[in-house]
Amino acid sequence: MAEPLKMVYEKDAPLDALKGKTVAIIGFGSQGHAHGLNLRDSGVKVIVANRKDSPNGRLAIEKGFNPVSVDEAVKAADLIIVTLPDEVQPEVYTKSIAPHLKAGQALGATHGFNVHFKTIVPPKDVDVLLVAPKGPGHLVRSEFEKGGGVPCLLAVFQNATGNARNIGLAWARGIGGARSGVIETTFKDECETDLFGEQAVLCGGLSALIKAGFETLIEAGYPPEMAYFECVHEVKLIVDLIYQGGLDYMRYSISNTAEYGDLTRGPRLINQQTKQEMKKILSEITSGQFAREWRAEYEGGMKNFKRLYEQDNNHPVEVTGRKLRKMMPWLNAKEPPK
Repeated sequence: MAEPLKMVYEKDAPLDALKGKTVAIIGFGSQGHAHGLNLRDSGVKVIVANRKDSPNGRLAIEKGFNPVSVDEAVKAADLIIVTLPDEVQPEVYTKSIAPHLKAGQALGATHGFNVHFKTIVPPKDVDVLLVAPKGPGHLVRSEFEKGGGVPCLLAVFQNATGNARNIGLAWARGIGGARSGVIETTFKDECETDLFGEQAVLCGGLSALIKAGFETLIEAGYPPEMAYFECVHEVKLIVDLIYQGGLDYMRYSISNTAEYGDLTRGPRLINQQTKQEMKKILSEITSGQFAREWRAEYEGGMKNFKRLYEQDNNHPVEVTGRKLRKMMPWLNAKEPPK
């Protein structure tokens, strides 16, 4: 078992390394807007690269930035933070970032995917580092505004100047991460554990479990509305308890009947066969197979991605959910833009 990671807090994460420096945020999306606004509020000079005529570009203007081109931002910046989608980054890097990189600049990522899997290969004379908040961008922003912060991972891939770690700590401090703790790790560990968590548990595993439970109940003749409440709606209640106090607090908070069912039936669903498949998924990540597959999917026009998305978007659990959420105004129900 690996050694437990150490946490770094504000007292050991000064902003000094970014004082008098310019930070360029490439892409004003979920993470980009949070990093840009938080750093600016922390007194760091920030410029934003984004198309002005896009929703994110208009948001940047609304927030007081004057979006520029990627080329222009890279030329002006000391630290370049790339927050574009993983699949878009290599093309933008090759076309608009790499030609303007100068010795001594720092290239920052919020996820290690492209650097780790070498779809982006920075020159040896620039710092390459990562600050990855363990939460979505809107939470990084809202917690910062409350005076708190989302914990961050920090990794240094390349320390050309000898100052890369200090830059990373200043960046994490500037977005609020050092208020709750910065964990030092590697690009490899951040990237591979993040992909595994998404695929096996948080997104892929949970989505498949929800659909399988819903289908089992409606195939047995139960109303889809009942199935939705049991297999989707109440997931949040359980996850919130786990988030607050782990599995033990969740089990303390539910009925004895539910706890006995949890302890005796859960292992029948998530068993050794499931774990073997998880190990296979992890090996596909660590070998680079998933990265190659995802690059090929993107370069091929995302046909399989779009087919699978539409298939799930029209699944009965989604159809039922859209109907029920409209009946619960207190949820502030969300639908993705079409």
